[in-house]
Amino acid sequence: MSQNKKIQTLLAGAVAAVTLGGATSAIAMGMDKDSEKCYGVVKAGMNACGSADKAHGCAGMATEDGSGAEWISLPKGTCEKLVGGSLEPITKDAADKEEMGHAEEH
Repeated sequence: MSQNKKIQTLLAGAVAAVTLGGATSAIAMGMDKDSEKCYGVVKAGMNACGSADKAHGCAGMATEDGSGAEWISLPKGTCEKLVGGSLEPITKDAADKEEMGHAEEH
């Protein structure tokens, strides 16, 4: 199985878990030691809890795909393997700087 296929499968599984009622309740109550918050990879409406920018305080209220303020709980070590995944909230300024840095490399 290719690396991209593995990552896509992991992300699909994580999103599916969040959509289940029980998983959403467990995440809202707290995260365990084997999970981490992953910002920047959440589909609209699939966030785990409140946003980092305080735009809302509830699960399922993300309004755009890939927002750097929205997070989902994933097994430790998974987030940084995902394109756009970050262990810290991604601000617009940080995203612009990173994008500029990649442009200069090419």
